[in-house]
Amino acid sequence: MAVKLRLVRMGKKKQPTYRVVAADSRSPRDGRFLEILGTYAPRGRSGAEPDAVITIDNAKALKWLSQGAQPTERVERLLRASGAWDEFQAAKAK
Repeated sequence: MAVKLRLVRMGKKKQPTYRVVAADSRSPRDGRFLEILGTYAPRGRSGAEPDAVITIDNAKALKWLSQGAQPTERVERLLRASGAWDEFQAAKAK
């Protein structure tokens, strides 16, 4: 079973929020997933917080990456922003 780290769309119309999940690559975008790794709010959580909010559990992300899960391009950027990608690359180089 090929596992991908990808986004699942949540939220209201024109106000998206996303979950970062580990899912079987054959399942649909908003379908079944194996585990939730974090959230991503590209427009912030409210009007008072207009910047993007990224919350990722780095330990869970490292676990899935070490088991061979492939992140999508967007999720890879989010992992770089949270620092999980650099930790994974350092562990892989050892």
